[in-house]
Order: sequence, then C-alpha cells, then structure tokens
Amino acid sequence: MTAAELLQQLIRFDTTNPPGNEAACIDFVRSLLADVGVDSAVYAKTPERPNLVARLPGGSKPPLLLQGHVDVVTTAGQQWTRPPFSGDLVDGYVWGRGALDMKSGVSMLVHAFLRAAREQVELPGDVILAVLADEENGGDYGARFLAEAHPELFDGVRYALGEFGGFSQELGGRRFYPIQIAEKQICWLRATIRGAGGHGAMIQRGGTMARLGRLLRDLDRKRLPVHVTPAARAMLEGMAAALPRPQADVMRAVLKPRLTERILPLLGDQRSSIEPLLRNTVNATIVRAGNKINVVPAEIELELDGRALPGVTPEELIDEVRSAVGDDVEIELIRHDPGPPEPDLGLFDTLADVLRELDPEGIPIPLLQAGVTDARFFAPLGIQTYGFLPMRLPADFKFLRLVHAADERIPAAAVEFGADAVFRALGRF
Repeated sequence: MTAAELLQQLIRFDTTNPPGNEAACIDFVRSLLADVGVDSAVYAKTPERPNLVARLPGGSKPPLLLQGHVDVVTTAGQQWTRPPFSGDLVDGYVWGRGALDMKSGVSMLVHAFLRAAREQVELPGDVILAVLADEENGGDYGARFLAEAHPELFDGVRYALGEFGGFSQELGGRRFYPIQIAEKQICWLRATIRGAGGHGAMIQRGGTMARLGRLLRDLDRKRLPVHVTPAARAMLEGMAAALPRPQADVMRAVLKPRLTERILPLLGDQRSSIEPLLRNTVNATIVRAGNKINVVPAEIELELDGRALPGVTPEELIDEVRSAVGDDVEIELIRHDPGPPEPDLGLFDTLADVLRELDPEGIPIPLLQAGVTDARFFAPLGIQTYGFLPMRLPADFKFLRLVHAADERIPAAAVEFGADAVFRALGRF
C-alpha cells in the first residue's frame, strides 16, 4: 500500500470532532502494524477516543517520537465538489477532509514506520509512533491525556516529528520548506463589562452595549506591540538570505520594530501569515449578554482568543490588552497552554539535509507557527517537536486556504514525497 492509498483509507473514516469517534480509524492503523509484526497498545480516557502507541527498537540514541492526530474538523455548511469522506483520487489529487490536516501527515508517519519495520532498518534509537485523538478540540482526550497520564511512554525522548510544517511555498522565484520549530501559546481570555443596565424602551447612551462597541473597535483598530522572537528572526532571516533584492531587504526591515508598521504593507499576500508572528494577537469570538429583548444587560462577557508569542506570559498579554482597551474592563485568563520559550534546533540541520536531498532546489527554513499543535503537550516532557510533514506542492497550490475548508485535497505525489522524507529521517536522527 502506498502512502497515498493509506491516506485514502484514513479519510474514509469519519472522525469529525466533535464527537471524534476515532476508535475505528485507530483499529485500522493497529491492524496494519500487526500485519508487519509490530505490537501496539491503546490508551484512552474514554473507550471511543483511543490513542495508539507502538515502538520499534533501535540503537543507543534517545528515542524519536512520531506523533499525529486522526480527528478532523467539521464539514458542516460547506459546499464540496466531491464527498468529503470519499478519499477519491482524481487527476492526481486525493480529496477529502483531513487530506491536509492531518491524515496526510499520519499516512506519512505510519507508512515510514511500517517500512522501517518491514525492511528491518537499523535505527539510531527506538522509534515511537503515537496516533492521537482530539487535537482539533483541545487535545484533552488525546495528546494532553497521554502526556499527563502516561509520561513514562516518552522517557528519554528529546525530539518528535509531527505537524505543522514541511509544505513547500514559492516566493520570489524560490521554493521554501518551512520546518516548524516553535508555535504560539493559547492564552484564552474573558473580558467582562459591567454597568447599570436598564429598560430597553429608554435612551441608554454610554451603557454596557456602547462600551462593548468601543472595546470591539479598539481590538480591531489598535495594534499590540511588535516583538521579534528568536524563532521569527530565524525564519525571516532564512527567507531573506535566499531572496533577491528588494524582497530580501523587506524581510530584514520588518524585523526592526521601529520599521515594522511601515514595512508590513509591502509584504503583499505574505502579510497575513507573517504579521501574527511578530505580535501577540487577540480576537473576540464569543459574546454573552442579555437574555431579554427589553432589558439592556448590566453585564456582558466577551471571550477572546489570545495567542501569545513564545516566552510571553499570560500576564504580559493581559497588560497589552488592557493598554489597548482601557482599565475599566475586567480581563481574566481562562486557559493557558504554554510552550517552550525557545526552540532546541539540534535536529534541524538533519531534517533540512533530507529535504535538500529530495529537492536540491528547495530551501529549508525554520517556521514559527501562528496556531498551536499537540507539540505543546509534549513540551513539558522536554520534547522538541519539529513540524516535518514534507509536501512538494505545485507553485499555485493554496495550502493554507484549503486547510479546514471545502474541497480539501492534496497531490498524491506530495504524500509519497513526505513519506520518503520521514523514512530517511528515521535512519539518521
């Protein structure tokens, strides 16, 4: 079975989360491992949400972890050209929910693991495969449960391969392969506005709803301060080193906080992906207010999706938000998923060499991820995760626009490329 054929099979399991129901998909992967003589174990917080762990013995080097999730986001309300759980192969593309995030990645990891087992590859150290549930809904039944309840499974692990990185991007006539080395932190906040409230028939100027309007306007118009982290600097300087002028000059200039605001518009389409790497971000997502149409509420709660840069504390993010919206709004932290403040780059050159072998024109660079992955749950165990699911994609392929969107698909050749890259990495970590 090729890696692309394995992806087709994985897509055909509807693991939409919630509710997830990953058990059948996990059982399928477990059967593939059994076919090549590899034992595996299942660890579950609830029976229908299992996680699979298997191990290949190797040499004396610290173990390497391969981790990926099989749950996917909803397709509700989306208009698909092909059925989202068909796994159809059409014109060289595998279609379906999870084709990019991240059943393609799981197929790469599992395929490379199975190949290493079949070919009895001499591994530098043990290789641990973890196929996970629940990444798309917080990880509480998946990586978080596994790392907190069964940390002994990962004793000695220093590095892991997982999402989110390795997909090619064309810029300035160059083909880059961003390898994720760091990610932002979840810092979800609650803002509370309090006031007198009153009768809906009376004039209520300057009340709680007016204050909500000003708060939302401030979040929309005001910019939080620029911070240049080591990971963002490594990423943008890596791009600048390979780009021709003037693109290289723009990339270097955006790293200078006194120039950032003026330079960002010059990035064009790249601005939307680069700007979140230079600031903490906060977006209003949920409003809870009145429950009766003729009563102006005396209290309004606003939930804020805050994402803090590596090394930034929740208190520092809250201070920045208060500076933007004012001191009369109560702001509290409701969830913080921290990550390591600085990345460990000890395996980066090895992974970059693998990519250069497979694509001599490719340019590997570090990637700071604006979102979060399961890497944050393994980080407290001392594990540095690299987003290394390589895909050589067509220059016009809109990767980020298709993730979580209708008509999610991936070139079958890109899946094979990634499976080969992961297999090569297993022999030299």
